[in-house]
Amino acid sequence: MAIVQVTIVPLGTGTPSVGAYVADVIRVLEQAEGTIQYQLTPMSTIIEGELDELLAIVRRLHEVPFENGAMRVSTSITIDDRRDKKGTMEQKLRSVEERLQQ
Repeated sequence: MAIVQVTIVPLGTGTPSVGAYVADVIRVLEQAEGTIQYQLTPMSTIIEGELDELLAIVRRLHEVPFENGAMRVSTSITIDDRRDKKGTMEQKLRSVEERLQQ
């Protein structure tokens, strides 16, 4: 199980607004739901699942702005792939919250 943070920035769109592009990216993630989990944040999207599948999804997400008229796309990814135990987005948050209670 891996967790990937992805930020996709369309460039050359003629407007500073990217909300429509983000919505189209989320539609792609909705189609993959069931095999992955995702969480939209104000600055990026966090995706959880098997690493090979996540990398394929990130590749697909990178193409979305091009399909919608962007002339250039900058995609940043951060991968958290822990192999000694299963880690989930929820588990990571719970771990920090427990420490805050100490």
